[in-house]
Amino acid sequence: MRRFAAVLCQHSPSLHTLQLACSDVGMAQTICQSHQEAMELVLGGHCAALIVDFDQPGAAEVIKTASLLMPPLRPLLLALSGEWLGGAGQAFRSGVSRILYKPLQLEQVRDALDATRSTKKKTRQRTPRFELRSLAYLETETGSVPAIGINISEQGMAIRTAEPIQPRPDISFRCILPGTRNVLHGHADIIWADAQGRAGIFFSRLTPSARKHLKNWLRQNARTNASAARSLLPCADSAIFSTPRN
Repeated sequence: MRRFAAVLCQHSPSLHTLQLACSDVGMAQTICQSHQEAMELVLGGHCAALIVDFDQPGAAEVIKTASLLMPPLRPLLLALSGEWLGGAGQAFRSGVSRILYKPLQLEQVRDALDATRSTKKKTRQRTPRFELRSLAYLETETGSVPAIGINISEQGMAIRTAEPIQPRPDISFRCILPGTRNVLHGHADIIWADAQGRAGIFFSRLTPSARKHLKNWLRQNARTNASAARSLLPCADSAIFSTPRN
């Protein structure tokens, strides 16, 4: 049976982009009309990806439920979010593998779905993070904030700043990957921070070239730094980015 992506979304432009991306990676797209239908498809098997629009009510509950599944039933979990709606922290804590911001970019969606090809037999509970010693800059309304990179993965990076920063969505950043001349830059969400200036940033948008450079750097360092795995999860006394409840 052909693999498919279960999609819980009513946003027409996003559905069109998802359809094109699914076709490019040899995957069918099944649009779900309810949370129950989405979960029934996941439990039925052959669901390679569950894509949920976090602009819809109850989206987090669907992802949380699906994240309880063990491989091979557990699909790749992708969240769609509006650029300025600030749902990244909630989506990440729900268990998503990656957040895609609207308006969707075809190459980014294709890159996310393409991960299902190489992870069919792997557990996606955590992404290994490798030690990093590099100067990074966060761009804020008041200027650049320098930070020291501590560790990094394909999904995000742990940093430390001279002064505590606050969790927030959609911040521009840049840093040089050690041992190379490649500048990693894009947008990220600060999903947790503590009083000591430590923080975790989740990569929300990277250019295709930046993501390629990052993957290559991680692959090379995995051979010599395999014991340096870290978690993007915060410490117990950290502040976590979240959306306000009504």
